[in-house]
Parts: sequence; C-alpha cells; structure tokens
Amino acid sequence: MPARQQQVTDTARPPRRPVPLGLLPHLRRARDHVDRHYASELDLTALAAVAGVSRFHFVRAFEATYGETPMRYLSRRRIERAQDLLRNANLTVTEICTTVGFTSLGSFSSRFTALVGMPPTAYRDRWAAHHGGAHVPGCWLFMRGVLDLQGTSRAIGEKPSAGPAP
Repeated sequence: MPARQQQVTDTARPPRRPVPLGLLPHLRRARDHVDRHYASELDLTALAAVAGVSRFHFVRAFEATYGETPMRYLSRRRIERAQDLLRNANLTVTEICTTVGFTSLGSFSSRFTALVGMPPTAYRDRWAAHHGGAHVPGCWLFMRGVLDLQGTSRAIGEKPSAGPAP
C-alpha cells in the first residue's frame, strides 16, 4: 500500500467574528495578490494598501475571515509551492528557498519542518522513494516560464495579475 503524500497541515483557525460583507472583496483582492506574488517581498503595509484599509484593520479582518494572519498565509503559500518544486523540479533546496520568496535557508527549513513535519530534503527523499525520482530539469522550468532569471516563480494555472504590481 503506497504511503500517503505528506501535505502542509492546515493550521488556520476558524474565524472569530464576522467581517462586514463590504470588506470581503478587498480582503480577497489582497489574498489573490499574495497568491500571485508570493515569491516577491511582501509586507503588511503593501498588502493593506492592496486591500485599501489600514494595516492594523487589515490584519484583524484577514485573520477573522481566513483564520490566520496575512503573513502566516503568505508563509504557508510559499511552503506549498516549495513542496511542489521539491516533488517535481531538479533544483537544490537553497534554490527552491529563494525561488519561493524566503531570504533565509534556516527560516525556510524551520517553517517547512513546522508545517510539513519533516525537513525539505527528507520530504524530497520520501517523495522520490514512493513515486520515483523523475524531476523536471531546472532549465526546462526557465524555458517554460515557470521560473524567471530573477529566481521568482509562477505556479501553472495561477490567476494572472490584473495589472502591474504595486
């Protein structure tokens, strides 16, 4: 019987109190921005500006709506993308770390281990042992536009940006 695939554990808490319905589209816009630009350097001030609310109101409303803070959501999104690259790309853990937007390999490894339950290399080794070790060469990822020369990545099938990034 094949082992189950280890995925990021959903650490989100249920919403605490309702957020005004008029604010939901603004929060979705900020969450979609994170989904499109997770590999970029994002901060709360910029995300609050995307949502069109103050930084503190944004954090409270985002957590009440989605059950986790915006930065935890960003971190979890980056780890999910890293899992995909560890399974499918022939890139080093350091390359994957920078590709998904982390600036510190130690922070990446710690966060990955906290969410997934094992270090990135162990995750890759376990996946390869159960599903074969065929990885997509990094050069193919560059040619297909999944990675660019600045080291940012784009998941296939992600929502296209509505305009230039702020």
